[in-house]
Amino acid sequence: MQPLPGADLPHTHPRAVHWIATAAAMAAVIALAALIKPPSVAAGNDGKGDHGGRPAPGPDASAAHYPVDCAGTEPEVFKKGSADFDGDGRAETVAVVRCRAAAGTPPSGMYVVSAAKPGRSPRVTETLVDPAEGMSVGEFAVRENEISATLLGYSSPDVPRSKPDKQRNVTWTWENGRFRLTAEPVPGTQV
Repeated sequence: MQPLPGADLPHTHPRAVHWIATAAAMAAVIALAALIKPPSVAAGNDGKGDHGGRPAPGPDASAAHYPVDCAGTEPEVFKKGSADFDGDGRAETVAVVRCRAAAGTPPSGMYVVSAAKPGRSPRVTETLVDPAEGMSVGEFAVRENEISATLLGYSSPDVPRSKPDKQRNVTWTWENGRFRLTAEPVPGTQV
């Protein structure tokens, strides 16, 4: 005789032993999945670490040595961002640095910092804005293969260093193994 639909069958009642066996099987599958990795990841040579397929964070900008003379003090990193410009799986850091000043706005330098060999400081591999140019960096952003900034400057030595009266938006794009600079027209000019 067939049981009626919906009737309780003895083998349909889960018991504690069923739950324990299911949990143990799931734990074994998860542990096995954690141990199995592609050979390049297991060897640690993918350059990406465990960052979900994204490049590892860029080098520490404050550990680099910048070609900036701050009269015996270290320049301060006041803006930074990271991206893997060259596609090697290791991000570079773009750092905006300047000397500390009691008043006014000291000129900025903008540098690309790359990772160095183990045990060495990160190194500056590209100068995008040299402080000797006398500009400051206002807005700043780093994206996948692009750096954008608003450069602030002065029309004459008489303009107070705390109130730049010139500005220009610029973009550096990584192309063919180098950064290409594109400058937007100066505000107030006709194109």
